Amino acid sequence: MKSKNFWVSSFLIIIILLILGSIIFIPVLAEQSFGPGNPDLGIWNTLTYSISLIWNANDLTQPVNSKGQEKDFVILPGDSVTQITMRLKSFGLIRNPSVFIKYLIWKGLDTTVQSGNYKLNTAMTGIEIAIALQDATPAEVEFNILPGWRMEEIAASLPTSGLNITSEEFNFAVKNPAVQVDYLPQGASAEGFLFPGRYMLPRETTAKGLISILLQNFSLYLSNDLREKFAQQGFDVNQAVILASIVEREAVVVEEQPLIASVFINRLNQGMKLESDPTVQYAIGFSGINGTWWKNPLTTEDLAIDSVYNTYLYTGLPPTPICNPDFSALQAVAYPAKTPYYFFRAMCDGSGRHSFAETFDQHIQNGCK
Repeated sequence: MKSKNFWVSSFLIIIILLILGSIIFIPVLAEQSFGPGNPDLGIWNTLTYSISLIWNANDLTQPVNSKGQEKDFVILPGDSVTQITMRLKSFGLIRNPSVFIKYLIWKGLDTTVQSGNYKLNTAMTGIEIAIALQDATPAEVEFNILPGWRMEEIAASLPTSGLNITSEEFNFAVKNPAVQVDYLPQGASAEGFLFPGRYMLPRETTAKGLISILLQNFSLYLSNDLREKFAQQGFDVNQAVILASIVEREAVVVEEQPLIASVFINRLNQGMKLESDPTVQYAIGFSGINGTWWKNPLTTEDLAIDSVYNTYLYTGLPPTPICNPDFSALQAVAYPAKTPYYFFRAMCDGSGRHSFAETFDQHIQNGCK
């Protein structure tokens, strides 16, 4: 009898030791494969979840499709983890919804899934997707440069762009471009060549990298034909961009850009001053009264400011572009309208259009009555 009790006791001790070993050893194995678990799970849940994760490890560590297919995935505010998981399964992004949920709970990630728009891929593992759902911040940001912005206006848009670039870093990079291009004079800033448009940029883009991207995009539009047309007007690329920047700021209606370009080219060919308000605005800089870089209206004192950018005082083109022109303004300089006009002024109807004149007397007559 004593021998029987001994074996029964021994058996019970072994069972207890096995249970205790499982409670300790299995979670350790799970932690080795999946990282530390949520300490709030408790002993029993820690054990059961560990067993499930280890048993179904491939469902978390192997992708659905290793070839990869990117898919847009949206999580709306209020979506439950179950709803999200079932959609992931229907999108072909995870292998086993039940195990995926258990992994989220094991890691404590089930309560921190963020609503938002995601770009997921079938080549991602369940673990990678679970981690991705913790941050709805896109890897890329949309950055827009409007036609006619000067570099300071672009810099002012950076703090809310999602790019980690300060205004100071940007302005320094503009004045000291790292990219070597044949159309930029030695030592010149990149102002005028920061090509306007919509850019999708990696969030980690640097100021130096941003300038390189903008200059590369400008280069894509600078075809040999465009260069030849500039030359036919008597301009190198830099001079053409300077004039295009003035046309950009003068024109409100894009269709008028070739007409405005023709006026300035006619004046240059006759040795006349350009007498362009935007060049004076550029010389003035930021106007605290107007809260803009383009003061309007200009006063008589403004028009007399002694600056090489003041085309009311100095003949020829200003030394550098005054803004960053769009492609349409560049084309207007390359393909100006053939006109006898030497003057233009805004119409009085608020349309943004201009009246053009061949003589100064006609120009005066076009004034608002």
